[in-house]
Amino acid sequence: MVVTATLVVGAAETFKIGVVGPTTGPVATYGLSVIDAVVMAVEEVNAKGGILGQQVQLIIEDNKADATETSNAFRKLISRDQVHAIIGAVVTANSIVGGQIAQMMKVPMITPTSTAEKVTQAGDYVFRACLIDPVQGRIMANFAYNTLGLREVAVLTARTNDYSVGLEEVFVETFEGLGGKIVAKESYSEGDQDFRAQLTKIRAQNPEAVYVPGYYTEAGLIAKQMRQLGMNQPILGPDGFDSPKLFEIGGDAVYGSYFTNHYHPEAGDEVSQRFVDNYRAKYGKDPDGFAALGYDAAMILFNAIERAGEAALSRNISAARAAIRDAMAETKDLHVVTGVLTLDENRNPVKSAVILKVVEDGYEFVERVEP
Repeated sequence: MVVTATLVVGAAETFKIGVVGPTTGPVATYGLSVIDAVVMAVEEVNAKGGILGQQVQLIIEDNKADATETSNAFRKLISRDQVHAIIGAVVTANSIVGGQIAQMMKVPMITPTSTAEKVTQAGDYVFRACLIDPVQGRIMANFAYNTLGLREVAVLTARTNDYSVGLEEVFVETFEGLGGKIVAKESYSEGDQDFRAQLTKIRAQNPEAVYVPGYYTEAGLIAKQMRQLGMNQPILGPDGFDSPKLFEIGGDAVYGSYFTNHYHPEAGDEVSQRFVDNYRAKYGKDPDGFAALGYDAAMILFNAIERAGEAALSRNISAARAAIRDAMAETKDLHVVTGVLTLDENRNPVKSAVILKVVEDGYEFVERVEP
């Protein structure tokens, strides 16, 4: 059953925007961060009079990070709710499913957080606000080799996850290209709880670090089991580590890990600080990277609607959707929370990234990497 929440109920003239992400299920923390930020963005723009004189109506769908739920949510939003555009999905596998539907039905979709290259390859109606896997993989490989001085690294990958496999391929290619050596390559399936067999094989090769291109759900367990096996090497990872749940699952075993991400408050500017202040005031906590990307996705979409002008106001929903798509494809030098971005010819953002270190009281900013 898909859970729906609607803001601005009953508005006569509105831009209807769908949001698809998990508010329940195994990675609900990702979806909740994104949706909280999108809700805040909508409230802010509506308080200023909306876009082109019209309020924004948000229709939120919980897809539980499930493919079937994602398909149902996209089809409902497009056919029944007649949305102008969709923000989502949140995890890569779901965005691949949703992107195919959005492209087929010609509805602009922007995923805040799905990083696999395959997502936007669905076609010209599919966009994203986050860095793609090859960028994250290259950045971490360079950081490992050049900044940390590592020469021998092991990799532990979720073979059933496009996100994980894509990151691993680029990390390995880049690290070896720099002169590093991958001393062990092991894999697991999503949902696994016991990684000791793979870690025992990795331990025998005595790597200087272990790259785990996956989500916090597995990363926390892997870190804990590494320490139980006497492995004290740092863990390297991607933006999937970014969740308070990482600390709940892994405890102090995750301290000293490094991961690539899209944002950190210390790496920001006036736009970023205003977002942080407003988010803290509304929700009583600091925003994570997923919240920042959710807000960015909303800002990219709202900016495109504004630039589409009268065409976006068309009562012909297909024409309005096409106008919004065309404007979004022209996004250039837009100042958002995570930096200044331009969407390239594949509708992926060109912008900076950050390296973060997991410490006792959260994430420590290490360095910014420019595009």
